[in-house]
Amino acid sequence: MPFSCHRPHRVAVIAARPVSMFNLAVPEMLFGKVEVDGGPGYEVELCTPDPGAVGTGGGAELMIRPGLEAVERADTVIVAGTGSREDPDLRVVDALRRAAGAGKRVASICTGAFLLAEAGLLDGRQATTYWAYTGQLAERYPAVVMEPDVLFVQDGPMLTSSGYAAGIDLCLHIIRTDYGAAVANTVARLALVAPVRHGGQTQFTETPLPAETGTSLAATRAWAMTRLDQPLTLADLARHASVSVRTLSRRFHAEAGLSPLQWLLHQRVERAKELLETTTLPVDQVARASGLGTADSLRAHLLRRAGLTPSEYRATFSRLTAV
Repeated sequence: MPFSCHRPHRVAVIAARPVSMFNLAVPEMLFGKVEVDGGPGYEVELCTPDPGAVGTGGGAELMIRPGLEAVERADTVIVAGTGSREDPDLRVVDALRRAAGAGKRVASICTGAFLLAEAGLLDGRQATTYWAYTGQLAERYPAVVMEPDVLFVQDGPMLTSSGYAAGIDLCLHIIRTDYGAAVANTVARLALVAPVRHGGQTQFTETPLPAETGTSLAATRAWAMTRLDQPLTLADLARHASVSVRTLSRRFHAEAGLSPLQWLLHQRVERAKELLETTTLPVDQVARASGLGTADSLRAHLLRRAGLTPSEYRATFSRLTAV
């Protein structure tokens, strides 16, 4: 459900020593670009158990003045990745338990999942972390249902992401949940990052990524994005990329983490969401304009991915009445 309070949604990002600077920067960068009805959609506050200079994994220090009282003011609490997996800060653990007990949404980026697990918030829930540490987390916290190969997982009010750039996907997912696909995709464009990726996409591939010069399929994906309302086959995509269908499929999966047809379907559903949010087009026209064909097809795909019918999605996320 979208955030409906008449104030920005408050996000507290916890920095537990030594913290990842990248993990801290991602929420501020993305949430800070959300604008709703002419005002900010989020207020982001960094906090730490010991206000002052906070050490990072790279040896630098960041000055963070708010303490963990910021967690009490927040609607959503995010724990950034930390190098203190072996010795979790119990003050952070207690703050997370109180936040969960108060009904707040709690998330982690990268190894921040170890603190959520230490607090018992992931017991019996699906969760993930950076792939190099999934085995360690699973061994230490056997009650957690580990999903080792995904970008991020949401299980009720608890969200966990894998490492580094997957934190971007997690934050975009939160924005989409709160304010809809159109807002999330606008933020992705402003931040010059990839459009929203679904959480089930794999963390990494053993196949080396192709060189950017000469072999990238980015141009073919951009070409397809302008033709989502048209029939597109593997042969069409391969012809545009000047490669065989077999080579297209191999390279596409290496670059996008999905098969070409899976990627097309994902983009079409996202386009349908934007049209439902930002236009009054009838559902059958939304289905045709997004390349999903029929209203029944749109309904089936939207129910599977969002748990809502097209009319329910529009009623939930449309911002036309606020304009």
